[in-house]
Amino acid sequence: MTGKARTVLSADDARRLVAAVAIERDRAAFAQLFSHYGPRLKAFMMRGGLSASAAEELAQETMLLVWRKAGYFNAERGGVSTWIFTIARNLRIDRLRREKRPRANTELFDPSDEPDGPATGEAVLMAVQREERVRAALDLLSDEQAEVLRLSFFGDKPQSEIASELGIPLGTVKSRVRLALGRLRHILDDLK
Repeated sequence: MTGKARTVLSADDARRLVAAVAIERDRAAFAQLFSHYGPRLKAFMMRGGLSASAAEELAQETMLLVWRKAGYFNAERGGVSTWIFTIARNLRIDRLRREKRPRANTELFDPSDEPDGPATGEAVLMAVQREERVRAALDLLSDEQAEVLRLSFFGDKPQSEIASELGIPLGTVKSRVRLALGRLRHILDDLK
């Protein structure tokens, strides 16, 4: 999972690949699934506050379970992405319980937020417009708040890493994120 290139996988392709793994134990199909979901799982885990190495480990453990339990996937219950991210979420919760840490961020990221298929032209246009609005709103924040949001959301860095990088207390990072998000909501409501 060290490469930066991300693969694009439609929902139908993902279902077909899981079926190939389940029925034929198809290693090439699994490699495609791993290539697509591996980096996404690692980023998901890191957004939840895990270190890069712990995130990598849980992403690999998730994909190992996908290999072992592909036969249990049921397309009627949800998409492949939802199924895989649910496995990842459950592994993360189990790990936090074993480490006896609080489950602070376990509910923040919903696996169903991960898109299953390629975006339509209209969706891409709407995303570009939304991104322009958000970037314009970010320019209206204080430099400190904008920097923390950029590192957190665009840089996919956990708040503890941001605090260390900026040399400020973790509580300050959390406060800046909270205040910045509140201000962004207000600014974006005014830009509608």
